[in-house]
Amino acid sequence: MIEQLGGFLYVVLGTIFVALFGIGFGLGVLGVDRKLTAHMQARIGPPLRQPFIDIRKLLLKENIIPENAISWLFNAAPVFALAASVTILLYLPIGGLPPVLGVYGDIILIMYLLTVPALAMVTGGFASGSPYATVGAQREMITMMAYELPLATVFIALAWRLARAGVQDPFSLASLTSTPIWSVAGPLGIIGALILLIVLIFVTPGELSRVPFDTPEAETELAGGLMVEYSGKNLAMFYLAQGVKSVAMASVIVALFLPWGLSEFVPGIPALGILLDFLWYIVKVLAVLFVSVSLIRVAMARFRISQVVTMYWIYLGGLGILGLTLLFLDSLGGV
Repeated sequence: MIEQLGGFLYVVLGTIFVALFGIGFGLGVLGVDRKLTAHMQARIGPPLRQPFIDIRKLLLKENIIPENAISWLFNAAPVFALAASVTILLYLPIGGLPPVLGVYGDIILIMYLLTVPALAMVTGGFASGSPYATVGAQREMITMMAYELPLATVFIALAWRLARAGVQDPFSLASLTSTPIWSVAGPLGIIGALILLIVLIFVTPGELSRVPFDTPEAETELAGGLMVEYSGKNLAMFYLAQGVKSVAMASVIVALFLPWGLSEFVPGIPALGILLDFLWYIVKVLAVLFVSVSLIRVAMARFRISQVVTMYWIYLGGLGILGLTLLFLDSLGGV
């Protein structure tokens, strides 16, 4: 009974910590992204605290519900988007800390949870009754179907290679982080893993609806698309969900490809090791988002929706299959 109560308290307190950390760090990540993007475009850009200022202003404003909207669905969508984004973080390791719900899920569950915020946005877009939001929702659905192929290929390829190496429960995040792909793969496998890392980097802006895969919002075409009718607290929750999901997506890449910490360099000092791992995790997340979001955003213009599908199904899907093939050939050499 005492152990069950302790486990319950751990989950409750861990959930509160992860939610607060995800929201705070997510807003900080959005601020860093805007600042770095501005500097790369020879602009000064907004201050790093600008996302916090924006959220504060939105939370003080009134929610406006369109006349033709399905009000309860319109209001529920941003709540589900934020809740799902926070839930993803509960299954992911943060720094040197184990995931709050790590024993209850695996990488396949995370793959499905990543679609929930996007589905919430689609639902909110359709429920708003706006023609602009409807077009944006249709584009979001197409984009989701497009990037799921390369995303699933990456996850399955990594887990399959670990299974071939004799790792127990290869779909578990604990197995994927404790036995990095780099430690079991040979030369061909390392090349294949690098290709899969590149694929996942280009899937990230699609998951986050960022340039060049932001066709569902496309301000110059759809006046904001999915978000055109949202305001006040509802828009604030969608904005928070975007920040938290950015942290979650980067954390997935860190867990799969960059799981190493710094605690091993300070043996005998657990507290210092945990602190170093936590700070190192933040650095890795910022680095991943810089490459996968900020850099791509500056280097490329928005794709048409047809180009989004071609990019994910043909080019990135093909690269993912190539990476899987190289891992397969590498496993044959190691048998």
